[in-house]
Amino acid sequence: MKIIDGKLTAATIRQELKEKIDKLKLEGKNVPGLVTILVGDNPASEVYVSSKIKACSEIGIRSKAEKLPSDISEEELLNLVQKYNEDINYHGILVQLPLPGHISEDKVIEAISPQKDVDGFHPISIGNLVIGKDTFVSCTPAGIHELFKRYNIETKGKHVVVVGRSNIVGKPIANIMLQKKDYANSIVTVCHSAAKELSYYTKQADILIAAMGSAEFIKGNMVKDGVVVIDVGINRIEDPMKPKGYRLVGDVDFDEVSPKASFITPVPGGVGPMTIAMLMSNTLKAFERYGE
Repeated sequence: MKIIDGKLTAATIRQELKEKIDKLKLEGKNVPGLVTILVGDNPASEVYVSSKIKACSEIGIRSKAEKLPSDISEEELLNLVQKYNEDINYHGILVQLPLPGHISEDKVIEAISPQKDVDGFHPISIGNLVIGKDTFVSCTPAGIHELFKRYNIETKGKHVVVVGRSNIVGKPIANIMLQKKDYANSIVTVCHSAAKELSYYTKQADILIAAMGSAEFIKGNMVKDGVVVIDVGINRIEDPMKPKGYRLVGDVDFDEVSPKASFITPVPGGVGPMTIAMLMSNTLKAFERYGE
């Protein structure tokens, strides 16, 4: 069994990006810019945004954070998005989700220019992904695919079982793995809550991607020997022995599953760090494609 170290891989990617941006600076050129828009004071969202801003600072991406009150109108938010669509200094726009209930997330996502859709959520980005065109891919699935590349994991003809059908992870990673491309070209099954006997499918997986948001749901008796396990889940469970009173676990019971796995991502330190690394990568990509 080999641990897939997402933290180390993400650090390597960030260093590679920093070197490219340092080169732009030395040549006297513009650098990529990312604006993050946070509505309200959701503590988890604030943590995510601050970590993204910190990553920008570390690798040399120009960043700006717009923090807006929770009672901002939908129209005002859409106008702000349009302002940054037209701002040549910012090549990526990220609106932190979730948004307050009175604002349509779909309208806001669709208002972002597809050229600046570094989150990969715009319907045009999703459509391009499905038909196999080069596009912005949502960051967590892109991070999973990058881990397959960096660890040289064979995927061609392998049975990939995705547990979860969210628009953020399950659907896009299924579409990535279907493509006739390197580190994809797989046979893909997508499972979800309607499956009567989930283990019937998970036991067939050569590569299991767990993204359902249920703490330690995948047990050792649900996988076969030699499986590659990608655990996307991040769940808090009570643990009085920990200083904060809880610990983070994935959707996979690591202690049970890891002895049967050939590769496995831990939680924390697996897929999570890759998400921000791929956001940075998408921002550089937007700059290289459309930047001034």
